[in-house]
Amino acid sequence: MENINLIESFSEFKETKNIDRAMLMSILEDVFRSMIRKKYGSDENFDFIVNPERGDLEIWRNREIVDDEFADDSFDYDENKHISLANAKKIEPDFEIGEQVTDRILLDDFGRRAVLAIRQNLVSRVLDLEKDALYRKYKERVGDVITGEVYQVWKKETLVLDDEGNELILPKVEQIPGDFFKKGDAVRAVVLKVDMRNNSPVIILSRTAPSFLEKLFEMEVPEIYDGLITVKKIVREPGERAKVAVESYDDRIDPVGACVGMKGSRIHGIVRELRNENIDVINYTANSQLLISRALSPAKITSVKLDEENKRAEVYLKPDQVSLAIGKGGHNIRLAGRLTGYEIDVYRDTDEDVEDVTLDEFSDEIEQWIIDEFKSVGCDTAKAVLELSDEELVKRTDLEEETVKEVKRILRTEFE
Repeated sequence: MENINLIESFSEFKETKNIDRAMLMSILEDVFRSMIRKKYGSDENFDFIVNPERGDLEIWRNREIVDDEFADDSFDYDENKHISLANAKKIEPDFEIGEQVTDRILLDDFGRRAVLAIRQNLVSRVLDLEKDALYRKYKERVGDVITGEVYQVWKKETLVLDDEGNELILPKVEQIPGDFFKKGDAVRAVVLKVDMRNNSPVIILSRTAPSFLEKLFEMEVPEIYDGLITVKKIVREPGERAKVAVESYDDRIDPVGACVGMKGSRIHGIVRELRNENIDVINYTANSQLLISRALSPAKITSVKLDEENKRAEVYLKPDQVSLAIGKGGHNIRLAGRLTGYEIDVYRDTDEDVEDVTLDEFSDEIEQWIIDEFKSVGCDTAKAVLELSDEELVKRTDLEEETVKEVKRILRTEFE
């Protein structure tokens, strides 16, 4: 009975941990063999009968019947492998010397302490197997999108359960700023990586990784899934803006139109999933100047000058296009730079304000890094800086308000 109780308890354990019954029985046999070797010195003369269907395991010991007179020094008598004829006849009167006696080993024969050790060993072995299976499963799924259920929300991370009840972690830093979850919510994310911590697999999810957006496009756009359109590069500032460069190897397919869909039908679902993140889909080209012009969409570029050696680009625009090129909070120009691989400087292309002075002319009074900070947001002349309010300049740049006011004071003296 104890044999059955022990095995049934671990069959229930198996149900919760998704361990195959046959694998469980294999572990059981291995654990018991180890215990037999520890108690009897060898398991060679033991038979193990495992029945995965019933979930039971039987242990039988085989011993050879020897003469009662075994005092001969030449005979190596082993109580585990041999039994005297007199003792054998107590079991079955017809036994003879040389035959084998088979008797069943019960859990009681091991003792209570040994049984507890067996249970602990089994738990440890099954848990290790489960951890290894979980690690291998998700290691193969890195980069895949999964849907899980929010189980618990903490300050720095959210615990998500997959459809098998496995625990996954969605860190706060991998969540879109507009994300708000509560227990029971369904959440979609990409498997970012699988770590081992304290000998346990930790599956990390992400909703901010570019691969998440790429997989969403793959799910929404059949042409990408089929390989007719290739996603060349994705850059994101999660929750704010993303730029996706796509290319088609079939001239009959418009990659941008296919990704956007009729009246935006395909891209709208992706935008909603990403908390209304603005997504610019552009046609990839190997022509760097043209790629930069497209990357700065929706702004219209007048001209582009490249410095290939230093990977810098001077972009000239009409005054009313500068703010579009830079974008809210500078998101547009930063993403365009990351997408193209160039450091982009924006300049106003205008014949007006001939009396205006470039900021570089003030390098003896204003530190160069401050000038560069203004130029990075499209303010490359004195009047361009003076036209904007202090608050707007502080918001666009990383400068302090006092610094902005001092720079404006210096620039005003030029026109007084």
